[in-house]
Amino acid sequence: MFTIRAVYNDTAEIKTNIEAARQFFSDIRNFIELMPGIESIHTDLKGVTHWKIYAEVPLIGTFSEKFAVELLENSEDRIEWSPIAGETRNFLRYSADFMEKGVNSTMVNFSQIVEMRRKSARELHLLAGVAGETMISNEMSRRIGEMIKTFVQKAKNKLEK
Repeated sequence: MFTIRAVYNDTAEIKTNIEAARQFFSDIRNFIELMPGIESIHTDLKGVTHWKIYAEVPLIGTFSEKFAVELLENSEDRIEWSPIAGETRNFLRYSADFMEKGVNSTMVNFSQIVEMRRKSARELHLLAGVAGETMISNEMSRRIGEMIKTFVQKAKNKLEK
């Protein structure tokens, strides 16, 4: 099995109240608008949300993948998206945890895990076997980190105005 896995965790302080932060990060339109690498996000009639994400990986080039997820939690202090039941190839887990630090200050902990499983490297990309799981996983982790950091900075700019 050829498996690519990328992980990102970080915490950011945002100068806004917890409710405004939670509302902002629960609105998928903000991801589409502000996060680089997101081609599209839509929810079908069954309630499954489809994220289409592209990435550029050295030796491979640009490719995009679709991730079918469901909203598992949308509470006052946590938002969590996870792969739909029965998914076997593309796994996306995203969560944001909110902690009120003060009247107009919220700590937001972001966590994202992306995993792609294929029987062979060629199913992912013709050159994936040349690059290897480790190199692609490391590059994907770096790219996801850049995507989320850019998203959080743009979110802070909007929320802190």
